[in-house]
Amino acid sequence: MTNPAADSTEATPTAQANPTSTTPDLTASSGASRMAPSVAPSEVSAQVSGATQPGLTAVIKPGNTALVLGIVGVIILSILALGVAGYLVLSLGGDAVALGGLMAFIPLAIVFLGVRWIDRWEPEPRLAVLFAFLWGSAVAVIIALVVGSGVDPVITLVSQGDDVIYEFIGAAIQAPLVEESAKGLGLLLIFFVARKYFDGPVDGVVYAAWVAGGFAFTENILYFGSQLLDAGTAFSPDVAYIFFVRGVMSPFAHVMFTMFTGLALGFAARRGLGVVGAIGFFLIGLIPAMLLHGLWNGALFFVNDFFGYYAIVQFPLFVLAILLVRFLRRQESKLTFDRLSEYASVGWFAQDEIAALATPRGRRQALEWAGRHGRRPAMKRYIRDATQLAFTRQRIVTGRGGLGATLDEAAMLSAIIESRSLLVGAGASTPPAAGR
Repeated sequence: MTNPAADSTEATPTAQANPTSTTPDLTASSGASRMAPSVAPSEVSAQVSGATQPGLTAVIKPGNTALVLGIVGVIILSILALGVAGYLVLSLGGDAVALGGLMAFIPLAIVFLGVRWIDRWEPEPRLAVLFAFLWGSAVAVIIALVVGSGVDPVITLVSQGDDVIYEFIGAAIQAPLVEESAKGLGLLLIFFVARKYFDGPVDGVVYAAWVAGGFAFTENILYFGSQLLDAGTAFSPDVAYIFFVRGVMSPFAHVMFTMFTGLALGFAARRGLGVVGAIGFFLIGLIPAMLLHGLWNGALFFVNDFFGYYAIVQFPLFVLAILLVRFLRRQESKLTFDRLSEYASVGWFAQDEIAALATPRGRRQALEWAGRHGRRPAMKRYIRDATQLAFTRQRIVTGRGGLGATLDEAAMLSAIIESRSLLVGAGASTPPAAGR
């Protein structure tokens, strides 16, 4: 068979040198001594070196407790989301909510595209992502509304009738404290319930983005709908201004705030911390999230030129956030390369395959090669399975998951055998038989 992820003339870059060698290893496994993976069976080693793929072994299926909890959680959150929708309709009216919802879909779509870019390397389970979005759009909003109503008399008392002080306390103090805590609780819940899918900082950013995106979506409906009611028409300059500021200039504002909480929990996951340690990291992550949120809301009380403030402060912060995410994605590439190299050393992969499976350029070339031979979906599956295997191996290396991680590894190794079999014969002069 032709090597499924490598072709000597057109598929991948040369893999003898580690293309991630210049990326510093900041993972929990840095400097740790560890046992190599179990040696690949002779049949697998033979297939890797070019022999015909043998029959598949039985897959050891892991437990589905997290799946059941996720489904139940999504159902409950969906009911709460319907309740929030009903509240918005009663408060603003059906027309304002419908038009405001259409306007709010635009920044949500921008966030969605951004999160897809972040999450391309090792995508998170759709159920977990849906749970995160529903938590942000429903539960976090409910918490913010309930707590806001509860502390409003206190803010009124402290402000002593001064409207500016009242608005400042609500926007720059109450909102950051309450909203970031509410969004962060959803991340903490995902961390504990779906721990096996919370591998590191990038996962934390992805879940944080979906929670924050959901919260911003509901909040934007409220803001846009309220402005539509005040203006009486969708063509008002005030409506256009608030849409431009919230929908075009700052669709990632809430994402940037909550990202710090997600990053903190991601580092807790990478270090394999327990309940106490994770809560400690969670509280630490809330601090910059609240401060940045407070800076965004509070600066408008002191800055006359919003657009100048945005260009000098907020836009550079956004650029720094992008650079941070790019750095973290390079870390994921290095992790994948290092863990798959361990499997290659005992016969599960050909060493020349690793660059194709674990580097962005290698993946692009491998997919192009597979596309020319009508095997692009099979190659995508092979890359996905190999990546999941690498992250499963990382859980074992860092001591996370116990027996569950070992069972997952066995299941993923079986999946690797199956997905590799779909690539048997690709690039050969004679097409493989149907169904292979």
